Amino acid sequence: MGQIEDRLTQLGLELPPDLQLPPGVVLPFEFVNIQGNRALVSGHGPQTPDGAIAGPLGQVGDIVTIEEAVEAARLTALSMLGSLQRALGTLDRITGWLRVFGMVNSSPDFDQQPTVINGFSDLIIEVFGPDLGRHARSAVGMAALPFGLPVEVEAEITIR
Repeated sequence: MGQIEDRLTQLGLELPPDLQLPPGVVLPFEFVNIQGNRALVSGHGPQTPDGAIAGPLGQVGDIVTIEEAVEAARLTALSMLGSLQRALGTLDRITGWLRVFGMVNSSPDFDQQPTVINGFSDLIIEVFGPDLGRHARSAVGMAALPFGLPVEVEAEITIR
């Protein structure tokens, strides 16, 4: 295990396995696209420890509370780290987090998207530290997200 994997263990965090898609769903793309010293990471959502899509599902500010959405963002970070570990072999290959784009399935009057996506950002900084984990970020509201996800996040990172 690498240093980042050791850090995850110290924090009591576990990465989920490959996403278990609903029956009949086929995704014609890679979750991690490596190009030279960069990895573009497709949108990820929250997963349970067995790889299924984690609930609750629905719009934040209506069905999903802000606290549940922050936790969903944390689970989304773990989902993304799981995909990165499988693609890179070790999370120690990550040399920087460049950009994070967070989307929140928002009811029409919900305006706390940055607070929700802080769940993702805080976990990345907790795991990678303030230098390696710092990133530029957007947090926006969406009328809907695939499968009713409350949160979806994509990222761009540098790797060695």
